[in-house]
Amino acid sequence: MLGNVIKRHIMLKPNQVQDFVNEATKCDFDVDIYYNRYVVDAKSILGVFGLDLTKTLTVEYNGSNQQFEQYLNGLVTAG
Repeated sequence: MLGNVIKRHIMLKPNQVQDFVNEATKCDFDVDIYYNRYVVDAKSILGVFGLDLTKTLTVEYNGSNQQFEQYLNGLVTAG
């Protein structure tokens, strides 16, 4: 049974993309990241670099990984 989809709004700098992808890869569930309608797999470094990193991005996932969530807490934006 599916739980609630979790959405977090983050800002990523280019020098943070590798760490973000590494953290997402540790999750045993799908993690998507998107801006507007452009959705990519958060476990794909090329996909994440394809996003506009000057904008607030939305991370969406349906699972629980405390380490990943703590990592996201450091990237969360107000709003």
